[in-house]
Amino acid sequence: MGIKKDNLNSLSEIIKDQIEKYEHNIDTTNVGQIVSVGDSIVTIYGLDEAMYGELIKFPNNQYGLVMNIEENSIGVALFSNDITLKEGDTCTRTGKVVSVPVGDALLGRVVNALGEPIDGKGEIKTSEYRATESLAPQIMDRQKVNEPLETGIKAIDSMIPIGKGQRELIIGDRQTGKTALAIDTIINQKGKDVICVYCSIGQKNSSLVQIVNRLNKFNALSYTVIVSAGASEGAPLQYLAPYSATSIAEYWMHKGKNVLIVYDDLSKHAVAYRTLLLLLRRSPGREAYPGDIFYIHSRLLERSCRLNKELGGGSITALPIVETQAGDISSYIPTNIISITDGQLFLSSEMFNAGQRPAIDSTLSVSRVGSSAQYKIMKDVSKNLRIELANYNEMLDFSRFGSDLDKATQKVLLHGEILLETLKQKQYMPLSLAQEVVDLYVAQVGLLDDINVENIHNVLKLLDNSIISKSNNLYEKINKTKEFTNEDKKLVEELLLTIKSSLKEEISSKDNEFDFRLNE
Repeated sequence: MGIKKDNLNSLSEIIKDQIEKYEHNIDTTNVGQIVSVGDSIVTIYGLDEAMYGELIKFPNNQYGLVMNIEENSIGVALFSNDITLKEGDTCTRTGKVVSVPVGDALLGRVVNALGEPIDGKGEIKTSEYRATESLAPQIMDRQKVNEPLETGIKAIDSMIPIGKGQRELIIGDRQTGKTALAIDTIINQKGKDVICVYCSIGQKNSSLVQIVNRLNKFNALSYTVIVSAGASEGAPLQYLAPYSATSIAEYWMHKGKNVLIVYDDLSKHAVAYRTLLLLLRRSPGREAYPGDIFYIHSRLLERSCRLNKELGGGSITALPIVETQAGDISSYIPTNIISITDGQLFLSSEMFNAGQRPAIDSTLSVSRVGSSAQYKIMKDVSKNLRIELANYNEMLDFSRFGSDLDKATQKVLLHGEILLETLKQKQYMPLSLAQEVVDLYVAQVGLLDDINVENIHNVLKLLDNSIISKSNNLYEKINKTKEFTNEDKKLVEELLLTIKSSLKEEISSKDNEFDFRLNE
């Protein structure tokens, strides 16, 4: 039976309509194929348009970062374990860079290098993300660093002051108190409206747990974020961790807040980067580090600054930590980071072993911001401190020859010894500005020179208790006004003389329990 003409026309109209509506879309998804995989490094063929730093998606929702772009392949650093991937598996571009969650929801939390919680407190509820890599603020976007960041450590606040927006390197051999110095500074920010970010790179998990517990004990965890890429994590996550931590800090800086960030430590970060690029067959340079090892730290630390008032006036103060070998600060990584930062705190193993804690070597330590990041009250009580300690060290070397010393030399040695003892401070005991000023003042003017060195801290503790009990508002007044008037000095001197007088009466009736260097 033949098809009617009307039906034929209707069918042709339908076909014609379908042809007109046909969209000639070609799927141009860039798909690559894994050529080799091992040691968290994946070599891929086929992703010709992939960008450096782009995220690549693998099967089972695994992701990696493009680190190498060659003529016929790309090298990708995998963030997770590579045991599920095999040669021939396909992967695709995402067109995105690595981003981490940011915001107040991260406060009090411990996260990994990707911003995922690892503290067992549940998910982090935030809708804001920032790329881990971003350009450092331009010079015209910054303002002068002239507002002090109080560490609560006498030796630092008096001689090597740190300002908000400064990058101050903490450098020294292992087990000299570098991390302790940074943790004390975090603890001292309580009530000062400073948010803290602690980035742990290549540290043992047991060490991280101790730090978390210590911050929690001093109620410092509530204003702190901890970003961790432990020793058990792969090199890609250790490499990424400080950039993620900086992005988290930048969120608050651009909100006009002050942030303190600690990188513990960048020598392990450099080793992780070297491991990555050697696996990627990048050409090695000095000490087998790749040629751009300086750039990875400069682009990281330059993001820490103090923004101008037009941009909110927020700041990031960076305390990078670097470990030296046998006190050699002239090796490759330390000299690189010294040239990037605005000064360094050098911790001496000799001073540490001699019982000087914190073991800050004032001759090798420097703050390139200088006294502009100090309150005038602190400048006044510490202006001659470095010179007097330098004189003491010079005279100490001279006295070791065993020759007879004149009275002037003996006085310099005695006063220097008292100053060093005054600068000693126990861990987790940061002081307020007023307490530091009082301690430094009585030591500087020689009011402690007649007391035996072993008893200096007993006298300072008694003076502290006396001020709290008899003149409770003195500390509060100094902290608020940032002034130490002649009346305040006279009051402190009278209280100290009363303490010394009562102690002298006490030892006159006992067996020299409390030694004084009596001049009469």
